[in-house]
Amino acid sequence: MTARRKAPDHPGGPARAAPLLKTKLFAPRLRCELLARPRLSGDERGPLESAVVLVCAPAGVGKTTLSALLCAALDAVYWKPIQTGTLEGSDRVTVMRLAGIGTDRTLDEVYKFVPPVSPDLAARWAGVEIDLERINLPTSLLNDWLIVEGLGGVLVPINQKQFMLDLMVKFKLPVILAARSGTGTINHTLLTLAALHAAELPVHGVVLIGDQNRENRETIERFGHVRVIGEVPRLPNLHRTALIQIFMNHFDRAAFSQ
Repeated sequence: MTARRKAPDHPGGPARAAPLLKTKLFAPRLRCELLARPRLSGDERGPLESAVVLVCAPAGVGKTTLSALLCAALDAVYWKPIQTGTLEGSDRVTVMRLAGIGTDRTLDEVYKFVPPVSPDLAARWAGVEIDLERINLPTSLLNDWLIVEGLGGVLVPINQKQFMLDLMVKFKLPVILAARSGTGTINHTLLTLAALHAAELPVHGVVLIGDQNRENRETIERFGHVRVIGEVPRLPNLHRTALIQIFMNHFDRAAFSQ
């Protein structure tokens, strides 16, 4: 019998794993009970306690469309602190176009990179490192709503030791999770909710994007201990009027009262 050779410890990789992955998210004691934290449920909190919301989702789900919808419906200010893929345009410009808002209702990105890759990789290619200490919530908005859009999913790395989740933990904002409505969404959505609950972040609710799927909605609410507070159906044309109409007809407007 041939003895198994012990695999080397991440040759050529980072010196050590990120603390979050080692101590919280993948700790065996957490396992599936991460989803059983009703004290973080939007059902208990009711209306938003803050006029600042962070929208998160994996890439391609539609969080920029959701951000534009919330900006149009709530007359909110938009901010995406980290942006990659600027060669193809920016999400800030997309939100301005869809929501029908001007530059005075948006904030500048802290970091912008041309390649459409993860922020960690884009920064390394640019010869810089993303520093969370440079990314701070604005203090000059008074009572305005602020919609903060994340970049990619919660475990997208932003530097050699930190993830998008670490930025969310720093902000401690109510989180609205954008999720697909169709096949595959249950696993992806519950895993993201598990990460958010493990980090003890307040999950205000989930917004499903795509064709209506009652079974998936009920499953996410039951196992994720979270409310689905809105649905964004497929539309041939997206513009300010259509987005506001979706909010009026397909969202729990009471969830956005203060």
